[in-house]
Amino acid sequence: MKKLLQNFHQNVYPKFFKNYFYELEKAVKDSKSLIDIGCGTDSPIKYFSKKIHAVGIDAFLPSIEKSKKQNIHDEYYQIGVLDIDKHFEDKSFDCALASDLIEHLTKEDGLKLIELMEKVASKRVIIFTPNGFLQQGEYDNNPWQVHLSGWSVEEMQERGYKVIGINGWKPLRGEYSNIRYSPKSFWMFISDITQFFVRNNPKKAFQIMCIKEFNN
Repeated sequence: MKKLLQNFHQNVYPKFFKNYFYELEKAVKDSKSLIDIGCGTDSPIKYFSKKIHAVGIDAFLPSIEKSKKQNIHDEYYQIGVLDIDKHFEDKSFDCALASDLIEHLTKEDGLKLIELMEKVASKRVIIFTPNGFLQQGEYDNNPWQVHLSGWSVEEMQERGYKVIGINGWKPLRGEYSNIRYSPKSFWMFISDITQFFVRNNPKKAFQIMCIKEFNN
């Protein structure tokens, strides 16, 4: 029974509600290599990372060590996210991913990160971030967890990104993506239901996944 429930939550549930894990794997699609920038402790690529050559980078060593224990990536590098051009050549990876990262940078540094990602990727760039500014402080003894900027649907579209709404209707969630209301299980279900609407109406979503494809 435990294995059946685990299979349901990992394979059936994400496909039915088209949650972030499902949408991310779909967006990565034919990529054979991926650089996971700011990979953290528990990267969402863990559900499909064995299908690709995955490189994780993070400035916070404890995060890398925790990720290594899960064997999510094939390689790890402890480097600053704005230094990737010093370690990797242009078009080194099919896909560059920044999941829950860009909001931790100032606007100026965030724009620089986007430029670096677009240089290092040959097929596509994927950025996952809150829809607009979301207040968040430091946690897990990691000073890089503070949110410093917000990113809108309009500005990402102006940069040539396709934007998909993620994690349901924006008012239902707050800091750390936690459900705001009780009982949590009920409102989580409501949030999942609203995902059907916000996917193609990203301005209403709590988070946004932004995808830029390159024609080679």
